[in-house]
Amino acid sequence: MTLCNDIITIEVSKHGAELVSLVKGGREYLWTGDAQYWNRHAPILFPAVGMPYNNELHVDGKTYPVKQHGFARDTEFEDLGDGRLRMKESALSASYPYRLGLEVQYRLAGSNVEVVWTVENLDDKEAYFQIGAHPGFLLPDYHAADEIHGYIRYHEGEGHPVNPVIVSALKEGNRVPVDSPRSIPSEMPLKADTFAHDALMFEGGQVAEAVLCDKEGIPVLGVRCPQAEAYGIWAPHMDGCPFVCLEPWCGICDPYGFTGDISRRQYIHRLSPREKYNFTYTIEIYR
Repeated sequence: MTLCNDIITIEVSKHGAELVSLVKGGREYLWTGDAQYWNRHAPILFPAVGMPYNNELHVDGKTYPVKQHGFARDTEFEDLGDGRLRMKESALSASYPYRLGLEVQYRLAGSNVEVVWTVENLDDKEAYFQIGAHPGFLLPDYHAADEIHGYIRYHEGEGHPVNPVIVSALKEGNRVPVDSPRSIPSEMPLKADTFAHDALMFEGGQVAEAVLCDKEGIPVLGVRCPQAEAYGIWAPHMDGCPFVCLEPWCGICDPYGFTGDISRRQYIHRLSPREKYNFTYTIEIYR
């Protein structure tokens, strides 16, 4: 599916309803999906964000296998037209304990891409889920030999700079408390070792927008989501990796060792039968 206006053009795949290209002025901004580093572009994390401990969810005393980031990113969607796609009901994972519908809409406005996800509980009982975004973006004028490859600026909900605090690190894909929480600069340099210990995670709604800047500190693009309960910044820790992911989440991976009921997972969302939930984030291209 292709959508365009006078400024930007996007391509969306029916596989995972994933944004696979974002072009302005002949320049590609989205990560290309080169499998040498990461074979995705902007997957939808649903119905789990991050990794459930041991890749298992526990519901009313029963255990269900659910892989990292859920199954939406690997399922087929129907193209409904007008920038809308709907997950095929046949794609619902047999291992997930609830029937959930997911509809995706892409909207263009000037240099902005607005992404709207609607989750509906199709079941006759309460249903639980998480959802999040995982778009990757090319680093501007990337050269592997540079000491600094750009900067990330952090803003809170009102748009003011914020120094977010890291309280958890990752152990085998799950969260463990750090010995000493550390504050991140509101303008953080991207270096070869930035992700040496995996993703940076900002919990508790500290970050509503992350802005990617070039090596001169000039803003290139931002990903804004005021409803984000957590925000992740990630890239593979690999020599020559030329992209970074800016990830607003309504959900987060489990604490290491967590085996509680799904209803007790942090940032879990509950829907009554036929109830809907909307998640919206915006990509803004500055130049």
